[in-house]
Amino acid sequence: MTSTPLHLSRIHFPVRTLGPGARIGIWFQGCSIRCRGCISMDTWDPRPGRTTVAAVLDAIRPWLAEADGITISGGEPFDQPEALLQLVEALRGAQGGDILVYSGHPLEALPLHRFAGLIDAVVADPFDAGAGQTLSLRGSDNQRLVPLTVLGREHYGEDARLRPTAETLEIMFDDATGEVFLTGIPRPGDLRRLARLLADAGHHAATTEDARQTP
Repeated sequence: MTSTPLHLSRIHFPVRTLGPGARIGIWFQGCSIRCRGCISMDTWDPRPGRTTVAAVLDAIRPWLAEADGITISGGEPFDQPEALLQLVEALRGAQGGDILVYSGHPLEALPLHRFAGLIDAVVADPFDAGAGQTLSLRGSDNQRLVPLTVLGREHYGEDARLRPTAETLEIMFDDATGEVFLTGIPRPGDLRRLARLLADAGHHAATTEDARQTP
């Protein structure tokens, strides 16, 4: 079962900006939604990163005992529903933390009945750069953070102490490839400020915030 194909962008541990505690981050590769202003355009192409659910589970197994939870993003995880289902089925029995999944599809379009008891909370709806950004764990204020289980309500319900929006970005290093990437949800202007800092240091950096200004 876990030999099911999965197109993967990256995995990382620990991630501290996409849910409470030190989390395993799993980013699916491929997105059919392609929201304007998306900061993860490198994950849109569905072709790269072909692997299997089993390989992903093997790769993250050393972190499971330490992790406070798991965040699955992308790309668009629900564009690979069978791989997502088998992944969360395996993770549900492998660790005791919560599982948070990000999706750009409207909440009502997600097949959540197939994932009953397997996903603790979901952030849903397309990113909208014009909707503002004041809510924790969301890229724009139109997006909904919906707890789906008792654990999800404890961690993400109205009474939960969600991570302050001041702590929104982490810089990650991939030892295997030498790549540097950002995780988290930048506030308006963050990427432009980062690009200016890099430019001052003699590096070139383009940002999706620049792309938002282009029709």
